[in-house]
Amino acid sequence: MTTPTSSQTALMANAIRALAMDAVQQANSGHPGMPMGMAEIGVALWSRHLKHNPANPHWFDRDRFVLSNGHGSMLLYSLLHLTGYDLPLSELKNFRQLHSKTPGHPEVGMTPGVETTTGPLGQGVGNAVGMALAEALLAAEFNKADAKIVDHHTYVFLGDGCLMEGISHEACSLAGTLKLNKLIALYDDNGISIDGHVEHWFHDDTPKRFEAYGWNVIRAVDGHDVGAVDAAIASAKKSDKPTLICCRTVIGKGAPTKAGGHDAHGAPLGDKEIAATREAIGWKYGPFEIPQEVYAAWDAKEQGTHAEGEWNKTFDAYRAKYGHEAAEFTRRMNGELPANWSESVAKIIEDANQRAETVASRKASQQTLEGLAAALPELLGGSADLTGSNLTNWKASKPVRAAGDAENANPDHAGIQWGNHINYGVREFGMSAAINGMALHGGYRPFGGTFLTFSDYSRNALRVAALMKSRSIFVFTHDSIGLGEDGPTHQSIEHVSSLRLIPNLQTWRPADTVETAVAWTHAIAHQGPSTLIFSRQNLQFSTRNDIQIANIAKGGYVLRDWNDDIPARKIILIATGSEVQLAMEAIEALAKEGIGARVVSMPCTNVFDKQDAEYRERVLPKGVARVAIEAGVTDFWRKYVGLEGGVVGIDTFGESAPAGALFKHFGFTVENIVKTAKSVLAA
Repeated sequence: MTTPTSSQTALMANAIRALAMDAVQQANSGHPGMPMGMAEIGVALWSRHLKHNPANPHWFDRDRFVLSNGHGSMLLYSLLHLTGYDLPLSELKNFRQLHSKTPGHPEVGMTPGVETTTGPLGQGVGNAVGMALAEALLAAEFNKADAKIVDHHTYVFLGDGCLMEGISHEACSLAGTLKLNKLIALYDDNGISIDGHVEHWFHDDTPKRFEAYGWNVIRAVDGHDVGAVDAAIASAKKSDKPTLICCRTVIGKGAPTKAGGHDAHGAPLGDKEIAATREAIGWKYGPFEIPQEVYAAWDAKEQGTHAEGEWNKTFDAYRAKYGHEAAEFTRRMNGELPANWSESVAKIIEDANQRAETVASRKASQQTLEGLAAALPELLGGSADLTGSNLTNWKASKPVRAAGDAENANPDHAGIQWGNHINYGVREFGMSAAINGMALHGGYRPFGGTFLTFSDYSRNALRVAALMKSRSIFVFTHDSIGLGEDGPTHQSIEHVSSLRLIPNLQTWRPADTVETAVAWTHAIAHQGPSTLIFSRQNLQFSTRNDIQIANIAKGGYVLRDWNDDIPARKIILIATGSEVQLAMEAIEALAKEGIGARVVSMPCTNVFDKQDAEYRERVLPKGVARVAIEAGVTDFWRKYVGLEGGVVGIDTFGESAPAGALFKHFGFTVENIVKTAKSVLAA
């Protein structure tokens, strides 16, 4: 693309300003200030550096662009529209309206060209770190000396709000440690947030902070000088570190009375101010009117098609020489499972069944990982400083590390020593956002672990994963009072039930080795995020027939049925995880009382609830009394047992004591289950 003249550049930037203020005004809702303030930065990146193809938003080797300050979504929508993506002007006119492709904050899967869902500040930069890490690992795994098929940058726009959120520290610290030099962040340093001038509550020396992380920092760039931003990006590309470009900008640039103040941040400018802005910036066109010369200057379709075409030639040569690697790369980037996946799953589950071991489900998880790693080269694990407790590694796993200084001297190398297990450090939120970024980037099936109680630290990333339906896997161990002596600060009570409430998120709490294997294989194949909840304490193995093993994947199934020789009184015991064994033991005691008990193991309520009515009725027939048993809050289980049913659970916090003593103290005993069942039947 020919470099635009200064007058063309001004028109290109002002087109963004005009579209942003017009769309926000028409919607009577939105954030015009950031798009108007970052317009020239958008011009510099998108017209001079960004490698992308509007005709194919999913081209493998495109640069990734993340708008971490997602409230300024009209900047991204304007850029996508102007450069030629399938986002017509009618969609910009429909900004923030029902079923439009231009929602209030960018949402992946809704708007072509949007790489990730942003809005909760700081998570975008966390996603970007994950994307840059995926690029670096894929490059280290697949590139050859004579063929580079993975060679793209991850760019992220971020603002003061992103940097105030603690997740930015977690994610950017990790990026610096791993020397992710293909990550370039452009900081919209306008000094304004919703409450006003940030100097009163945000006084950090941001450049020094990022230098301390190990970043390359380019300071005091005039964010309204396209040439200066262009030069800064060019310099950043030569660095052996991730780069932060600090761009001084004026929020709402061009608005005569509202520029530079918080009034331009999150509200329409108003018809009078918009008219004055048009005059001030010399924009002679009406609302949503873009002249052809501006479209011509912005159009990236020809350049994008050429760039992808050149990459296709490179990949064709790569395929001719490295056929196996090319096929593997294509499969993984397409998100396809290996051709023999079904056979691998069957073997993993059969191995777990044959072992018939009584072990903690966290250990059963690690045993499953051994089989998964052999069957799934894209498996990429990790833990937030708890690998030895979460057991997220496997025998052949290799830690991801930054490469040595000599290797880092080459700016074309991302500075990564390839590995398939990431030590995230104590960064649960940053880990979870990075996992989302890696899942969205493609090429890996990422997962990361921590204690279940610390899922609270990363909860919003789990929620966004569910919103995006990203194929992220979150491993949470030490799942209840079974944690024991660490006490109530570490013992999960409300966590499992609260995770089950998040739409699109599958939450598995398996009862033994076989259920653990099914949970893992189901999560790998699932087209969305999953949480896998594992115990610290040993769980008793249960024998099953083939039909029962197959039914585990339905989320809930009959593990032990009542004896029809005891017809008088019947009850269903529903349990998960470590409590399934208690239910199994209670059968005999109930039989002595003349009560027939059915045990329903329900490792994943989300999956069970999606089964057809006939299957759910067979498992939980109407008119039969029910008791749910789980070491957590009781309210969730009322949807299955009703107000008339019983729940053996915990509605207080735990205590510090050995696990066995705690289970007895809180009523997780055969005697209490029998007592509860009898009281339900007597009601």
